[in-house]
Amino acid sequence: MVTKFLIPILAITLFSGAKAQSCQNPQVEATSFTSLDATIVTQIAYITEFTLKCDNPLPENYALYAEVEGKPLSAARIGENRYQVSWTEEPSTARSGVHEVRILDEEGWASLRRARRSDPNANVAPLLAIQLQHPGSYSGPWVNSEVLATVLSILIAYIALVQKSKILA
Repeated sequence: MVTKFLIPILAITLFSGAKAQSCQNPQVEATSFTSLDATIVTQIAYITEFTLKCDNPLPENYALYAEVEGKPLSAARIGENRYQVSWTEEPSTARSGVHEVRILDEEGWASLRRARRSDPNANVAPLLAIQLQHPGSYSGPWVNSEVLATVLSILIAYIALVQKSKILA
């Protein structure tokens, strides 16, 4: 009878010690990339790569999550202490300017999800925030070359007919 209660208590004690560590004093170096030419792509890509350094050693499977303008994303591990966050948007809805990429660890992500259950606009302080600058995407000239060629040919034909009528008169 005693072993029946002892096993769950022992398991809880062992697993509570294996709780996820949090990054102490995070330092980050980040680089960002975005699609700049919307004439040949159907989606604008945003990519942020960053290196995370902490005062304490982190486990190899340290998971990070990201949030950009309310969209939940995951941070993919691409190397030792190196992560990448990426997402895409339609060119019509992609806005230029600064996009804040909020990075959270497992504990912060769980806190954010708990807070959002009661208040959808709730925020939790992120582990770190990265600013991604998107200057905007080029979506072609204001006037297409076909339209310009048509207008010019109509204008030249009109001038030619006017000049012909002056010469014949």
